Amino acid sequence: MKEFMNEDFLLTTETARRLYHDYAETMPIFDFHNHLSAQEIYEDINFSNITQAWLYGDHYKWRAMRTYGFPEELVTGPKGDSRTPETPGANQSGCNHADAGSMDYRRFSAWAETIENSIGNPLYHWTHLELQRYFGITEPLSSKTCDKLWEACSEKLSRPEFSVRNLLKMQNVKALCTTNDPCEDLEYHRKLREEGSSVRVLPTFRPDKAYLIGKEDYPAYLAALGKAWGYPINSLSDLKEALVSRLDYFIREGGCLLSDHSLEGALFAPSTDEEAQEIFVRRMAGAALTADDRRRFQGNILTFLGKQYAARNMAMQLHIGALRSNSSRMLQNLGPDTGFDSVDDFCYAGELSALLDSMDRTDELPKTILYCLNQRDYEMLASMCGNFQSAPHRGKIQFGTAWWFCDNKRGMEAQLDVLANLSLLPVSIGMLTDSRSFLSFPRHEYYRRILCNKIGSWVEDGEYPCHMEFLGKMVQNICYHNALKYLTGADA
Repeated sequence: MKEFMNEDFLLTTETARRLYHDYAETMPIFDFHNHLSAQEIYEDINFSNITQAWLYGDHYKWRAMRTYGFPEELVTGPKGDSRTPETPGANQSGCNHADAGSMDYRRFSAWAETIENSIGNPLYHWTHLELQRYFGITEPLSSKTCDKLWEACSEKLSRPEFSVRNLLKMQNVKALCTTNDPCEDLEYHRKLREEGSSVRVLPTFRPDKAYLIGKEDYPAYLAALGKAWGYPINSLSDLKEALVSRLDYFIREGGCLLSDHSLEGALFAPSTDEEAQEIFVRRMAGAALTADDRRRFQGNILTFLGKQYAARNMAMQLHIGALRSNSSRMLQNLGPDTGFDSVDDFCYAGELSALLDSMDRTDELPKTILYCLNQRDYEMLASMCGNFQSAPHRGKIQFGTAWWFCDNKRGMEAQLDVLANLSLLPVSIGMLTDSRSFLSFPRHEYYRRILCNKIGSWVEDGEYPCHMEFLGKMVQNICYHNALKYLTGADA
């Protein structure tokens, strides 16, 4: 029986172990998609305890805790006057800490009991990688060890050397890209840039709300965008001018390198400016729009934005396939992004092809990264990338790493298999966290171990020669150098 999560965790061959320990292990991190707070990085905050670092805002953990039966009070915390019954879990877990009355401790106790029951779930591996890499703790978290680990982790997090900037340095993070609405002023990105922070903190342009014209709050959003731009938005041309102005602001003030778009359901239909303007006028007059109206308006704006990204040598990320906010009751109680999203199963190959072609036909398709939430779509997406590759970029159109519900051992292995089968693995720009937690960066290690194990198995099965120097360089490129080159043009 192998030792639990030792130094050779997930590395099943000698070649895999050499690739990881000699080449991948110490590579820097360029985390080009996450949901971290630039303000918290600038202010270099310390968390008061491990619950704040682990459970505040992490909907992955919230879903697991709900599944195990804990009430919302212990999952997302108290919500004003919304009271929930006392949970039996905190008393049944075996934790009798003197601080058991504190909500943060009770939530940690609930998480300890949940994680003990998360066998086979990536949360189990992530949790214990984080305990090992940040806190030097190799003892598994459980209902029996929660007291001890609460004390150890919370005490360390209170130290100056465990501030968020130092947490980033511990994992050798060189750059990270947050996710930001065009209305944001980027105050803290700008301040970090001006002070010359050792970790580059860059914004990502996320304009979804500008083209989701069917949303109830769309007019209110346009008012906010117009305020950020400096002028009212009364037409399609106004909207496009506002978006370009804010895009250039993101580049000028924050060093923005990427955009990000969540595409759900209807992706694209072609639409002229005249047609899109007519849809805009009807919507602002209060008329109901059809699904085709929404698809055509979104298609017009996405094509326009994609060409703007290409002109600025930016990369465009397309995250496809989330079915969001399924529980209307909990959406009303807690708001979006609180753990009530799932995998959608719609078919979109034709619309995606048409969207990419709408930019490519005039040679204005930007560097593009395609992610899907349904593993069923892996082959479609990987093959789609090959339709639109062009020099001078290696891997101009990327089949992005396993995302969200696919972000697990099986999903990563499948993504690597499909990428290698239908494209070229050595040009991949690798892993990202897509996380709201400052403790999530060992997920890069998780990916790197799986990557090295996959390559090692091919070598030891006689499917590729053991050219270690070449393979080691390839691994280092996928871990860091490819993303750096793809996004910034720099070689090192």
